[in-house]
Amino acid sequence: MQTPSQILKKYFGYDQFRPNQLAIINAIVSGRDVLTLMPTGGGKSVCFQVPALLKNGLAVVVSPLIALMKDQVEALKINGIEAAYLNSSQDGNQQRLIENQARNGQLKLLYVSPEKMVSQTFLTFLRELEISLFAIDEAHCISSWGHDFRPEYQQLGVLKQYFPSIPVAAFTATADRLTRQDIITQLKLSDPALFITSFDRPNLSLRVLPGTKRLQQILKFAREKPNTSGIIYCNSRKQTESLSQKLTEAGFNAGFYHAGMDSAVRSRTQEAFVRDDLKIICATVAFGMGIDKSNVRWVVHYGMPKNLEGYYQEIGRAGRDGAPADTVLFYSFADVMNWRDMISENAPANLEFQLAKLDRMQQYADANSCRRRILLSYFSEEIGQNCGNCDVCSNPRQSFDGTVIAQKALSAAIRLREEVPMNTLIDVLRGSRNQTIVARGYDQIKTYGAGADLKYEEWRDYLWQLINMGVLEVAYEQRHALRRGALADAVLTRGQNIQLVRPEHAIKMNEVAVQTDRKEKSRTDVVRDELFEELRVLRKSVADKLNVPPYLIFSDATLSDLAQKRPTTPEQLLGVSGVGQRKLEQFGVPFLKIISDYTKKKGLPTPTNKIASRNLGESTQLVSFEMYKNGLSVGQIANQRSLTEYTVIGHLVAMFEAGADVNLNQFLAPSERAEIEAVIREIGIIDNRIKPIFDALDARYEYYKIKIVAALIR
Repeated sequence: MQTPSQILKKYFGYDQFRPNQLAIINAIVSGRDVLTLMPTGGGKSVCFQVPALLKNGLAVVVSPLIALMKDQVEALKINGIEAAYLNSSQDGNQQRLIENQARNGQLKLLYVSPEKMVSQTFLTFLRELEISLFAIDEAHCISSWGHDFRPEYQQLGVLKQYFPSIPVAAFTATADRLTRQDIITQLKLSDPALFITSFDRPNLSLRVLPGTKRLQQILKFAREKPNTSGIIYCNSRKQTESLSQKLTEAGFNAGFYHAGMDSAVRSRTQEAFVRDDLKIICATVAFGMGIDKSNVRWVVHYGMPKNLEGYYQEIGRAGRDGAPADTVLFYSFADVMNWRDMISENAPANLEFQLAKLDRMQQYADANSCRRRILLSYFSEEIGQNCGNCDVCSNPRQSFDGTVIAQKALSAAIRLREEVPMNTLIDVLRGSRNQTIVARGYDQIKTYGAGADLKYEEWRDYLWQLINMGVLEVAYEQRHALRRGALADAVLTRGQNIQLVRPEHAIKMNEVAVQTDRKEKSRTDVVRDELFEELRVLRKSVADKLNVPPYLIFSDATLSDLAQKRPTTPEQLLGVSGVGQRKLEQFGVPFLKIISDYTKKKGLPTPTNKIASRNLGESTQLVSFEMYKNGLSVGQIANQRSLTEYTVIGHLVAMFEAGADVNLNQFLAPSERAEIEAVIREIGIIDNRIKPIFDALDARYEYYKIKIVAALIR
């Protein structure tokens, strides 16, 4: 039997699991039901794909979108894993072929829609098979308390009726306490193991910018990131089309996507973006869960979303490979008013609940403290320190005594009978002579022009801060008129001091760029040098020939690792993060050639000794080895690194075989070594297969001891 770690390396190319992944895998393999909360890009798929390979039978995965099924199945096949999907895009013959493959045990994973899963015909078909597990992706869709409720999900509780002994593993990226409990209830999970992985995505920079001159700022932002994939989320269909047109006219490779498009056109647009034929997509939130693209380097919100769950899931589509990515949210007071109107007009049953979520989104956008801490606190997580990778941390706000500004605003609002919206109040304060001001006599009030020293954008920011403080409030039922808030009398008559923050619009975008000295980095930074670009072009060429998205060949993080380590042999290539045995066999030759040619052309040094050639300098094996050299025992290393002792010993064996000084004899008695060695020399080891030796020794010795003796013999 292979271990989870061996499967991870062989099929996915990674040396170690991310936090909680191994514990989740072990729980599923043991037969327990599981509910896992893991942020977008946190590695949910591995948590059910590895158990599917460890257990006998077929793993059935419920996925909400055809595009998502297709991407995941293509990725699995490229990694050498037999998988398929059943959905409405296939004709009867195609579906029957896949069903026969499932009957014959030729598949390890089968992806289906929730509608397909709960159909009586399909449930009857599944009862003919050996099922290893059920995985429910995007499980928050089952709850009416979630932000993306889908009624068809609520029937999935039938799985426990038909298959009471088969583990059900539910996964979601966003679910508060109420939604989590609802998922457990609706799916009828039996004493599930609950895993809540950190929602922190330190590789994502967080920025909120004022919603003025958005197009100009987006153009500048996009020019600074050539040849990268980005998503711009818009709050309306019309907005996606107009913004896409303006970007195209400015020379960018951009398209748009929304639910009102012809389905065939929409599908082609998404496919073009996924395959890097389209670099920028302007989309509504309809462009959502079907995106499994790992090399999205930035996400921009043209307007504020209506809740933090949706916002967090959308920005999570950037940097899924763990490499740094940028997120920008354009925010204006009008966004809040528009959402409040829309939610109230729809009059949902949980109106108060939705408005409260909108308030939390507004508080995040208007924050003057670390944005990541605010975002994570919403999901009941505290990181204990400021992140250093958001605009507030990078450019701490400057506060000042804004009492006079507050008094001017209140005085003007009162003299205007608390009947005018924000824009009109600002025009009066700045002494505007536009037709509305003059026609209505607003230029005759005492405070007309009292704020002419401030720009329009400054007044807008200050008024919004005063609204959040309670000095002013918005009368939504009176066409968004500004009127006195709870603190108004204290400011006007009792000398209440008001502290305001300098407007965000004064900070240029390049001054809030991602900081290179972040305290915590997620995996390796993407170094887009000359070799990276050559590898990127090769990746696109290979992907086009195979008719798959480029990121399924190698992620940006893997390309960057290739460009920095410059492997020139198959052994070296396996030392690169994201390169497993299957990808080495499929793509190794062209990538090694281009790296070798580049290295020779530039006269760059190449690794020569064994340890260097395997590029263990940044690997997990070397971390364990360094701790071993510092005198720590295997047990201490395992405890500090949250690994098993067997895994640590495996690291030390790998370092020994690479030429490092490791005393492997300490892990077994001389008599054990003699007996194991005698069997190895008698029957030999073929293709590194240890099981024949294990069986010949009547299972009296652990696998790791056999591996140690094999390494010593070699």
